[in-house]
Amino acid sequence: MASPDYPRMIDEMTDLVDMVNAGNAGLRALYRLLEIGRQALDVPGMVFIEYAPKGGRVIAATASVEWAVGRPVDTAEPVMARFLAGPRVQELLVDDLPADFAAQLRGRGLRRTLCALAELGGLVVGSLHGYFRDLDNKASEEQRSIAAYLANSAAHLYGDRNGLPTFGDGPVVAPLNEGLAILTAYNEVRLWNPAAERATGVRAADVLGGPVPLPVPASGASLEHRLPDGRWLQVSVADLPGTQSRVVTFRDTTDVRRRERDRDLFIAVTSHELRTPVTVIKGYADTLTEHWESLDEPARQDAVRVLGQRASDLAKLVDRLLTAASQASGTGSGTALVPFDLIEALRDATAGLPADLRRGLRVRLPGTLPKAYGDRTSVATILTELVTNALKYSAEEVDVLLTADADRQTVYYRVADRGIGVRPEHVEQAFERFWQGEADDQRRYGGVGLGLYLVRRIVERQDGWVSLRPRERGGTVAEVRLPRADSAGEA
Repeated sequence: MASPDYPRMIDEMTDLVDMVNAGNAGLRALYRLLEIGRQALDVPGMVFIEYAPKGGRVIAATASVEWAVGRPVDTAEPVMARFLAGPRVQELLVDDLPADFAAQLRGRGLRRTLCALAELGGLVVGSLHGYFRDLDNKASEEQRSIAAYLANSAAHLYGDRNGLPTFGDGPVVAPLNEGLAILTAYNEVRLWNPAAERATGVRAADVLGGPVPLPVPASGASLEHRLPDGRWLQVSVADLPGTQSRVVTFRDTTDVRRRERDRDLFIAVTSHELRTPVTVIKGYADTLTEHWESLDEPARQDAVRVLGQRASDLAKLVDRLLTAASQASGTGSGTALVPFDLIEALRDATAGLPADLRRGLRVRLPGTLPKAYGDRTSVATILTELVTNALKYSAEEVDVLLTADADRQTVYYRVADRGIGVRPEHVEQAFERFWQGEADDQRRYGGVGLGLYLVRRIVERQDGWVSLRPRERGGTVAEVRLPRADSAGEA
């Protein structure tokens, strides 16, 4: 490896800091950081894995490993558990990684990786990985220092909370111990534990000996307080027995509020979406019942056609709601995974699309591809959701493009549109239940916000993954990757 070009790296990091200070943080900054690292470490590609309470996910990647974006990471797998509990900077052979990921990396000529943990307030929020083609060399001290520096910079992006975290509930979770502070009789802070620092974002050094920097209720009471970064804290106060001091506890209730919001949104949206077809069905049924004799045959047929169409819409909505419930509870279909012809499945799924979706879809598929390994029957569901989503956010005269291809480890297809696009900081949030990109999207575009959530759950149960990314010159690309049948046995 050539010596790192430190002046260039410093200049690029300075530009990155300016970019963040100008408000362009989040995934844009993370991608920029990875590209700086790729050049400084002289590696073919780098990825950043973000960790949440239930696992991890590749949320950013460069060059030869861009295909990994969206791939889930099982943090309970022994190799990953040891890595997350190990030193901050580690060097691993690709063969030491989880078997399926190792096979995919080997298939692309990558043999070892230099990894660094990104820690924030004692919590691992993510990890940065640079991949090398050679097998026998070891990372130099310079390379290890660069990796640690870049991981620390990534952690700072999370500390700023601008556009990150992006994955589900996010990696910054409430610690096992609640935030704790002790106030004197004069309301001066005498103790401010590390959990309080993490919960409030205020350092102990900045608050000890001074007033508590948050609203505090009377003893025996509690209140909800919203922090500038959007999180919610429950602040409770109790007297400290035998003293004139008081104990203040801080508990992050953001997730509780989010679940309550999701429940309320689900009820409101579902009620609205159900009311429309039910109202139309009732109206036409009443018309046929009360005015059958006075209607001519074309009017009767038109009414029956609308009834059938609205009944079909209602059935699809109910099916989607039931599917979401089963996927969330882990009781979804246990269909066996088998090799299948993806091109044939896509053509059949395209032919089965409703006419309004087929009209807006342009298909550009190759004649053949290696067989995929997964559930063939799910392709129709996935394609319907992706095309529906693409057309919903596109102008009427703009086509949506379906393509497919394969590499040495995966077979994949893409649905690309020229719609309103997806902001980089939203490419992971878009897969959450009931999520819509803008506050008024529900009113403008309708829907219950379950399509992409269902797609991700269905694809990941087939050992595949799905991702979104902004499309050059506007729009969005949704990409679904499944294992190749001839390489699935290596995993």
